[in-house]
Amino acid sequence: MSNILKSDTLTTELHTAIADLRQVDPLVGLLRFVTIGTIAIGLMALVWSVKNLFAFMAITVIAGIFYAFWIICSHDTVHHTLTGWQWFETILPRLTTWPMFWPYGTYALLHRLHHGWNGIDLRDPERVQWTQDEYQRANPILRWYVRHQGRLDMFVLGGIGLILKTLIHGWKLRTVLPQLRRQLWLDLMGILTIQCGLLIFFSQRGEIVHYLLFWLILERTIGAIAQMRDRLEHYGRWGQTDGYRLTQLYACRNLDTYPWVGWLMGGLDYHAVHHAFPDIPFNRLPVAFERIQDVLQRNGLPLMLQGKGYLHETIELGRHPSTIGAVNPQDIRNRHYLLSLSQTESAIDR
Repeated sequence: MSNILKSDTLTTELHTAIADLRQVDPLVGLLRFVTIGTIAIGLMALVWSVKNLFAFMAITVIAGIFYAFWIICSHDTVHHTLTGWQWFETILPRLTTWPMFWPYGTYALLHRLHHGWNGIDLRDPERVQWTQDEYQRANPILRWYVRHQGRLDMFVLGGIGLILKTLIHGWKLRTVLPQLRRQLWLDLMGILTIQCGLLIFFSQRGEIVHYLLFWLILERTIGAIAQMRDRLEHYGRWGQTDGYRLTQLYACRNLDTYPWVGWLMGGLDYHAVHHAFPDIPFNRLPVAFERIQDVLQRNGLPLMLQGKGYLHETIELGRHPSTIGAVNPQDIRNRHYLLSLSQTESAIDR
């Protein structure tokens, strides 16, 4: 009983510490969306005015970098923390992601499950780390993949790998969330409609080969950034501790990076804070991080992990592959127990 009371007290203290940070400022999110989108669209328009193939490819790569950050804005719209405008956060992310075959509606539903299951349920659709049992049962080719997962995900599977993973999980988990069946069809129809329109447009201009090259370069660039981000946020962090909030604070990775990088990433460099309190908008996550660290310190608990930046952590994780159940991060108190159904459902509903 004392542990339950202590957990409830800590949860209350955490909520109190960040209570004033949950208000979404629409103009802040809109400015980020419009700024990144304008740069991405401007660069993609510039691509079609150059005649040199090398310049065409180089500008497309740069456009892909900004397009990746533009697509990352759709993560905020899943949580309604970009502008808070329901219509905007329903329509715009689909229009920006469907051209790259990204099934946004399916992802949005799966992301709810991810927030409820991260560190708790191995069915988590965004789990990137294999379990020791999965590794032992895998064939030699898959074992080789697990040992080199980071590089292969970023530079081989890329965006296509994430798209297929999302579609497969959407189909598998349709019995858990029946809405997934409808979203899968809506995404596929939306993607098909947009792609048919683009193919017809470029075919009539005699640019179909250039368009396919353009799309492939975008996919490779966006996929590498998305896969890196996806891996760094959770790899090597799996494990439950005392209660849902603490599990999220310890089962995710924060990153110490430049403010402008955090702005482009939509605050996902403070991923543990986002997981524990997904209704905090991206621009307030740095303040929330400091307050939560203070609460943990006052209660004699381990501080949240903060890695040394995207490049450093990508290299380090590549050097030290691990499996769940074989290697656990030293600073996670890895006491496994089942959460109550009400706690998990509460997390899914956020």
